[in-house]
Amino acid sequence: MKLNRQYLEKPWGRFGLPSMFDAPPEEQIGEVWFTGGEDLPLLAKYIFTSERLSIQDHPDDEQARARGLTQGKTECWYILDAEPDAVLGLGLNREVSKEELRASALDGSIEQLIDWRPVKAGDFFFVPAGTVHAIGAGISLLEFQQNADVTYRLYDYGRPRELHLDDGIAVASPGPYPDELVQHLSPNEDRILVEGPHFILAHSHQDVFGDRQRWVIPIEGEVSAGADVAVPGDCLLIEPGETVATNEARMLIGAVSSNRSA
Repeated sequence: MKLNRQYLEKPWGRFGLPSMFDAPPEEQIGEVWFTGGEDLPLLAKYIFTSERLSIQDHPDDEQARARGLTQGKTECWYILDAEPDAVLGLGLNREVSKEELRASALDGSIEQLIDWRPVKAGDFFFVPAGTVHAIGAGISLLEFQQNADVTYRLYDYGRPRELHLDDGIAVASPGPYPDELVQHLSPNEDRILVEGPHFILAHSHQDVFGDRQRWVIPIEGEVSAGADVAVPGDCLLIEPGETVATNEARMLIGAVSSNRSA
């Protein structure tokens, strides 16, 4: 089935999304979620930025359950477009104590602690729970993640939004981001991007993971399953054994890992 689009306004979002979206032009949309009529374990979404997102992190499953939540949030990002000076903040430029991380969030020096990395279209980043991170301005990306709406803001550049220092510091991995979690793809290559305990994700021109429920997100071209047709800006939720016609479209395809723990 074709999943519904849910548009979310954000202070760092954009007015006027690309033409494939039907968002109200007067709203500052930062995220487009693909939702269904059930509680799905994974979530696909677009993110569009005009300003930096907060410096933040997310709990892992154990930390989330200790706080009364169903699951944590591990995520990944595929960069669709980026302005020439666009950056992502991923991890810290050195190991720090939890006490130093808290102090830096309070006085704003956390901006200098973050490892700001230049990005371009085709870059891919796997972001484990606990990673201190921030998406910069001028970026369009596809995010695939555990379906958990739990974000702990550590610092928000003076915006009048709630911070979550106690939880955010508690779950943080206060050190550098591993370089091996970064990949770069050319449009014509097929590759497994993530083989994690929570989900798998492929960049592909053909249907993959056919034995399981999967999220099919076209990047270029058209895909179809039964009467449902999807183009960039859409997402299909495909059931195990269901056939997807791709006609060499370029896609991200994600699914729950077969070894996912209960």
